[in-house]
Amino acid sequence: MSRKIEVCLTPALLHLYDISNSIVVVIDVLRATSSITYGIDNGAKAIIPVAQVEDCLNFVDSGYLLAAERNGEVVEGYDFGNSPFSYTKEKVNGKTIVLTTTNGTKALHMARENAYQVVIGSFLNLTALSNWLISQDKNVLLLCAGWKDKFNLEDTLFAGAVVNLLRKNFNHFDDSCVAAEDMFLLAQADLRAYLYKSSHSHRLAQLNIEDDVQFCLKIDICEAIPVLEGERLVSLNYKK
Repeated sequence: MSRKIEVCLTPALLHLYDISNSIVVVIDVLRATSSITYGIDNGAKAIIPVAQVEDCLNFVDSGYLLAAERNGEVVEGYDFGNSPFSYTKEKVNGKTIVLTTTNGTKALHMARENAYQVVIGSFLNLTALSNWLISQDKNVLLLCAGWKDKFNLEDTLFAGAVVNLLRKNFNHFDDSCVAAEDMFLLAQADLRAYLYKSSHSHRLAQLNIEDDVQFCLKIDICEAIPVLEGERLVSLNYKK
């Protein structure tokens, strides 16, 4: 099969893509998809992404952990936000988490409407994800969550890393793939140094969470690939 890989640089452009036969990889590396990947890898039973903070309230008496982030900060009254350090084995193993974030969960909800399948990508599971995508007989759309519907550097960098690993196995690329891969090749020697240029990096620096940023740029510390099944993100069963 002649397969294509595309990069959607922001959810605001998603309507331009036919994703009915595509696996959509949702990317929000700082920090939602990194935390989701880390949580699932650490044994979380499921993560339920919801669009609005208020939606978490529907699960107050469920026994689930409630996680809400807006503008980089934990919403008052919730168990935690989207820092990967909140998703350790000690905290999440065997638990179900309800999560809402500024950008990542919005992108997830948009993708699920028409995609063949939705999975989660981060630097933490880069190789596992890429190898699995190669093994599937589907087109791939890398959906960058961006920042409030605008382009951002960090998600595009990760998309470029995936394109770089998948290039030999796909036949068709769009210009966004070329740009994303070129950016990754420019930055790969020191991702953090490159991202000091990014607006979101400056936002996060003001919140004093540099450790989160450094962690989210770690490559291949997880094998889990979170996949959306119904309303829940669970661990994809695949041959490693």
